[in-house]
Amino acid sequence: MQYATLVPRFLKYVRQNTRSDEESDAIPTTERQIAFLRNLETELRELGLSDVHYNQHNSYLTATLPTNMQQDVPVVGFLAHVDTADFNSENINPQIVENYDGQSNIALDADKKYVLDPSVFPNLCNYQGHTLITTDGTTLLGGDDKAGVSEIITAMQYLLEHPEIKHGTIRIGFSPDEETGKGARNFDVPAFAADFAYTVDGGAQGQLEYETFNAAAAKITITGKNVHPSTAKDIMINANLVAVELQNKLPSEQVPEKTTGRDGFFLLTDFNGTIDKAQLAYIIRDFERSGLESRKQLLQTIVDQLNAKYGAQTVQLEMYDQYYNMFEVIKDHMEVVKLARKAMQNLGITIDETPIRGGTDGSTISFMGLPTPNLFAGPENMHGRFEYVSVQVMEKAVDVILEIVKLNSQGA
Repeated sequence: MQYATLVPRFLKYVRQNTRSDEESDAIPTTERQIAFLRNLETELRELGLSDVHYNQHNSYLTATLPTNMQQDVPVVGFLAHVDTADFNSENINPQIVENYDGQSNIALDADKKYVLDPSVFPNLCNYQGHTLITTDGTTLLGGDDKAGVSEIITAMQYLLEHPEIKHGTIRIGFSPDEETGKGARNFDVPAFAADFAYTVDGGAQGQLEYETFNAAAAKITITGKNVHPSTAKDIMINANLVAVELQNKLPSEQVPEKTTGRDGFFLLTDFNGTIDKAQLAYIIRDFERSGLESRKQLLQTIVDQLNAKYGAQTVQLEMYDQYYNMFEVIKDHMEVVKLARKAMQNLGITIDETPIRGGTDGSTISFMGLPTPNLFAGPENMHGRFEYVSVQVMEKAVDVILEIVKLNSQGA
């Protein structure tokens, strides 16, 4: 293996719980992210990187690999996030499947309750001959985005160990709270001092992403009126049923499981309730800014209708934008995309430029003035127990980082 430290580094990282918390207003949202970043800070110093700095205000960890060239070239940055999604992240126990045949089921647990089945997950067929790292069925894996963290650091280590490879100044950064959408809001673009950057936070090999959803989130609280059912007629307001009525007023076909490509959606992510009170949480997605606004307006109209029916303030809506389609910025900086595209072409990688049905920190950071497309990192089936990643794809991601650095040094 060309990058001997890549897999051990990844396995060490994923075993440490760094799950973020949507409900927390702290920066970062969980202390465990700080612990991970502080360990990473020590590792970066020991590797020999410069300007290693943990920013206590925004919890970003940044570092520099200084140029070893006489002439100036643009400063490139590589970014990844350390937090994992809202799924069990405690006691992660990665499993290694050597030389996968591309067609067999992979039992994740001893009881074979959870299985990676190619008939359910057809992308498994792309990995014949690969070494796969999976979960044990009880947790997520955390490849999103500890694969990206591992790949960036491994690439920097490789450059430090091979000073004959010419490169300009490289900046790297590791963020908290990408999964909550909160981390990038606090990123200090001027202090990062890069001319352009890439998040290494994509999925399958070849993904080069520079168009994302526009995104909003909504939290809804419904206050019911609970009385004894024997005298409930014309008095009781069942908050659970009002919540169901609200959901049923949304377009039933515009949900993630029934949409693809450039289709937007509403996703009910949480529903908790009693007769007295119900709470719902939604995420709202659309590739067009006007489409996002139309969806937000539809939800507001439904809330207004329910309040007219059941009484003012029965349904309370809190709604806010999370991020916007980075293509609004990237379209004026396509040289950043072209550089990554050329790097992948040079490595013989088939490129997939399909828009992301989601977002990355780069969505927010691009609007802050730093064009930041997204590169593949390898994980598939992210955010759940069926997550896995190919070792060979992770190695290719390191190759792409190094090739971008090489081409940038040549003024490509």
